[in-house]
Amino acid sequence: MSRITEDELKKALSTTVIEKKDAKKRWVERMLKSAKSYHKICPYFDKRLGNCFLRQLSEKKGRCEREGKFDGCPVFMGFLESTYDKLVSEGKNLPIDFMDLSLHIY
Repeated sequence: MSRITEDELKKALSTTVIEKKDAKKRWVERMLKSAKSYHKICPYFDKRLGNCFLRQLSEKKGRCEREGKFDGCPVFMGFLESTYDKLVSEGKNLPIDFMDLSLHIY
């Protein structure tokens, strides 16, 4: 019977943590790519006022600094990452398409 040393155990545990982060990053990138196919500007951007609805949830004045461009937007990426964490913690299936995201959130 062989024993696992502490170094081998730490190495094995660290690789599983990296794999989970990669799955999260892949899902966020897939949602971003899907959102680009449906929307030219951010779906959470108010054209009339220039506000970001996602930013308004955390701040009183939610002015969009990127003028509706959501490619690489930290607020939009943060929203997708928090949504991923929420769905995984609840044990729900992850949506494959950005349009399915609203069905899974509410």
